[in-house]
Amino acid sequence: MRAWLGSLLLTVAAAAPLRAQGLQSKLQDLFIFGTGDDPLVLGGSAADENPAIQVHGNHFIPSAVAGNATIISFLSNAISSNVTNIPFTASSGGETFRFEGATPIQTSTSAGPIYAERAQTLGRGRLFVGLARSGLSYKTLRGVPLDNVQFTFTHQNVDFPGCDQIFNADCTIYGVPEFENETIDFNLDLDVSVNVTSFLLTYGISNRVDFGVVVPFVETSLRGTSNATIIPFGTNGPPPHFFSGTEENPVLTASRFSEGSASGLGDVSARIKANLRDATPVSLAVIAEGRFPTGSESDLRGSGAVELRGLGIVSARLGSFSPHVNVGYDWRAAELDTDSFLLTAGFDQLLAPWATLAADLISDFQVGTSRLTVPPDVTIDAPFRRTIRSSDIPERRDDLINASLGTKLTIPAGVTFLANALFPLNRGGMRADVLWTVGAEYAF
Repeated sequence: MRAWLGSLLLTVAAAAPLRAQGLQSKLQDLFIFGTGDDPLVLGGSAADENPAIQVHGNHFIPSAVAGNATIISFLSNAISSNVTNIPFTASSGGETFRFEGATPIQTSTSAGPIYAERAQTLGRGRLFVGLARSGLSYKTLRGVPLDNVQFTFTHQNVDFPGCDQIFNADCTIYGVPEFENETIDFNLDLDVSVNVTSFLLTYGISNRVDFGVVVPFVETSLRGTSNATIIPFGTNGPPPHFFSGTEENPVLTASRFSEGSASGLGDVSARIKANLRDATPVSLAVIAEGRFPTGSESDLRGSGAVELRGLGIVSARLGSFSPHVNVGYDWRAAELDTDSFLLTAGFDQLLAPWATLAADLISDFQVGTSRLTVPPDVTIDAPFRRTIRSSDIPERRDDLINASLGTKLTIPAGVTFLANALFPLNRGGMRADVLWTVGAEYAF
């Protein structure tokens, strides 16, 4: 068994993340309204034969405009980081034992928590297997409904050769020429759903040390509609920007639809738990976990980087009532992900020999400033000074606070079935109204 577990861990650690184009490109498609592969190229403007405005369709490309370049990466990273951090069920469940000689001594009475960890370990030579299915549909991003996200794209401040002579003005000023005042109002309606099927296996290496792996299979689907409207500014001459048509008959509105789905291996996790003190009423343990970038980042099934977390666990047994507290730190190597401080507190209550109620408050507090920053507002200086708000997404911390409530039911054969619902208590990050989980566990 130990050799098999070691081989599995080496396979997981050596697995390379997938790099094929996938759902990220489907998301980018919602920002393309003209020809080519670049976001926000305006087909009509880019094709215009007037040399003064021939390339101005390209000046709405986010990569060419300071600040707007972060929007697509903001959305894709918000999705992938949240998918990666959908919680797994606890590393052990059911009754736990330690062995004194050949005699098993029971160390727990209830079936244990669902997402939180308790200090008890399985016992030497015991094996715990679990299969869980979780699902959610994201509804908000920092409190903004995902079916109505607003952006405003501004024109680049350009100074092409001969600009001063053509317009008889200083083209270094933002707003000169006048067409630099035009904006694109952009509305995004996005639907992202995720289902995760996780296989969990934990083995008791000794009475005080457990080793486990979690292998998730992730299904991600994305469906979106975007609508864009060019807002003209001024009345001099034909419009310099349009999505299609001609200068005499320009088309100033456009829409896009994109959908796709992907399924496959997510980011695999390996865990080791060590019991430091097993006593009544209070026990202590620590757990170390690594999540490896085995899921495709381009398909929004993984973070594309290693994630390491450590937890300190305090749990107690007060008759049929078992409270617990988990405190830890999560280090994330992904470029746009921040580390976080982890705090979980709750209890599991034995309602009957075959029924356990589990409740937890699960929090993930961001450490430092978020790297997922909203594009800054833009100030245009001419013909009058005004500030354009780039997005209705607020600049705020992505702290996550959730309430978890579930139950475990054990049948005479020893199999434990679980059902759980997790509800957000704040609106940091990308959130669903509910994350549901059902599953089955068995220890032998």
